Amino acid sequence: MTSSQEDRASREFSGLRNFRELAGSFGAVAAEYDRGRPGYPEELFDELERFWGRGLKGARVLDVGAGTGIATRLLAARGADVVAVEPSAGMAAQFQAVSPQLPLVRGGGDDLPFHDHCADLITYAQAFHWTHPGRSVPEAVRVLRPGGALATWWNLFDETVPWVRARDERLSAELSGRYHGYGRVADLTAPFAAAGLEVFRTQLRWQRLVSVEQVVDNLTSRSYFASLTPERREPLLAAERAALLAEFPDGQVVEPYVLDLTVAVARH
Repeated sequence: MTSSQEDRASREFSGLRNFRELAGSFGAVAAEYDRGRPGYPEELFDELERFWGRGLKGARVLDVGAGTGIATRLLAARGADVVAVEPSAGMAAQFQAVSPQLPLVRGGGDDLPFHDHCADLITYAQAFHWTHPGRSVPEAVRVLRPGGALATWWNLFDETVPWVRARDERLSAELSGRYHGYGRVADLTAPFAAAGLEVFRTQLRWQRLVSVEQVVDNLTSRSYFASLTPERREPLLAAERAALLAEFPDGQVVEPYVLDLTVAVARH
């Protein structure tokens, strides 16, 4: 192996190690994740159905990277026959504690533990970036029935709001190399279209009213915080709590989001 090949291999291994470290950090903060992470507005599911061309009621859905079941429960409430798919033991345990009535399978998006053509819809709520598209997209296509769809979505902090932008700047400085912000996601049109899928994309704006502690729980559950040592994490969270209370003295935070939705339909 040449020196340049060794350097590239070292970078790739380091990137994979960091990816696994971040992905594996959620289990330890599963309770904070369930308390702090936002849900999704009904408009999201309305748009998903519109792009797909059919309703969720009665559809066989695999919710991949289900976490603690935030999206899974909302899909079930819309009448979907939904199965959660989650690789983390800690997240799966929290899921089963709060949603024991819903089925859960341990697994991940790169290697779906399901038969060919068994699902109408595969969803990745806040989760597709934890897969490798070169593996996860073919896996989704394999498992989908003709006319099925896959849908990815993310709640992104709305960085046009001054206090959100100021927090982003603070965290970018404090967590350089680890924090990359949550104001944007990759455009998945190309890899989905290359797999023969018809792709639709939209963004929705919404907000929620929550306590300062819920916002802190939300931050705690983010991989860039969850993967820190407690000695490093707690002072940063204390600083963010103080900044929130300065902005919202009554302890109630209007937390704004841009929801990015992509739906890719297998027409044949």
